[in-house]
Amino acid sequence: MKKIEFKIDINAGKKKVWETMFNPDSYKKWVNVSWPGSHYEGVWKEGSDVKFLSDRGGGTMANLEKYNPYDEVFVKHVAVLNADGSEDRSSDIAKGWIGSTEAYSFTEHDHKTQVKVEIHTNPDWEKMFSDGWPAALDELKKLSEA
Repeated sequence: MKKIEFKIDINAGKKKVWETMFNPDSYKKWVNVSWPGSHYEGVWKEGSDVKFLSDRGGGTMANLEKYNPYDEVFVKHVAVLNADGSEDRSSDIAKGWIGSTEAYSFTEHDHKTQVKVEIHTNPDWEKMFSDGWPAALDELKKLSEA
């Protein structure tokens, strides 16, 4: 697995940044800058599975292994989802994706929040993340500071 990391400083408290990042409506706004049509289904709580989907229905399913509101989230990808909703855990693509992790941390100082995204992924997916996350975080910053 390859580790990649992204950080951004946002002029807003971490509660507002957190809510902007994970509210279903604002999530669509910031994530769609880099991954058009993306959205999620599920409940953000420790131990639950969340589906990250494209507008065509395919995507990935991740387990929320750690969920501490306003502080940190740690997700582990457990399946690739096909457009028909079925889970794929055995294809070469799935084997290259399953086990990838994403960690989000929120650190506040003087009413400013640093969001750090740390990803451990197969090197085949590095470009997708490296191309997408900076613009997505910039949009999260704009929305959080509005």
